[in-house]
Amino acid sequence: MFPFIHIGHFSIGTFGIMLWLAAVCAWWILQKNFRRSRIEADAAGVVLVATVAGIIGAKLWHVMDTPGEHLFQREGFAWFGGLLAGILALLWEGRVNRTGGLAMLDFAAPAAAVGYGVGRLGCLTSGDGDYGIPTNLPWGMSFPNGLVPTLPGQRVHPTPIYELLASLVIAWIVWRRGATRKPVGEITGEYLVLTGLARFLVEFIRINPPIFHGMTNAQLASLGSVAAGILLIVWAQRRAASAAPDARSPVEQAQPQP
Repeated sequence: MFPFIHIGHFSIGTFGIMLWLAAVCAWWILQKNFRRSRIEADAAGVVLVATVAGIIGAKLWHVMDTPGEHLFQREGFAWFGGLLAGILALLWEGRVNRTGGLAMLDFAAPAAAVGYGVGRLGCLTSGDGDYGIPTNLPWGMSFPNGLVPTLPGQRVHPTPIYELLASLVIAWIVWRRGATRKPVGEITGEYLVLTGLARFLVEFIRINPPIFHGMTNAQLASLGSVAAGILLIVWAQRRAASAAPDARSPVEQAQPQP
């Protein structure tokens, strides 16, 4: 793998390049979602704020969770910290753009899934230790020059690729679900459930150590994501069922009819 691209005396991290590409992909998806629902909002600004918040949150969570790590190391980002910070940023952006916080989360769900998957390719190119346990499968990969190198000759599960594929499936599901009017918050709940399940499953072949009843820190966070998603779906459906037809938000009214 190639953690850095060297140009003269400068070194550019491939993780950063893929993170930029992830933001571009997320912007494109979010902009198409806004246009599909006839929403006037700044997709580029939303993605920029959410991306910066996600990076900061992911780094802070990793530093708090990993003794001996510090903020200015190039490697080390925690998925759950990025998710929480990104959600908070999108809630704020929903107020700024007058869509409503939960509606903004619904619009951003497909973009977040695609952005996360593409961003995982940065973990692959840098070999930062997000790969899996050793395997003899034909698609196993080796990271001898990674930031966290594998043992000589050792082949491991390329879990970033697995997560990319899972994220694309999740993005397709929530994109299709958003094509018809849904209670505000339901798409976000479905995203939290699906992404939590995907991360919970991939952790079984990741190299992260278990900390509680055989589960890793990320698996515990994933269960929290699934639980929060289920609660949000139930709340959104009950709220919609009890609301009068004219009590729908402007965002709900703007969404395409089934």
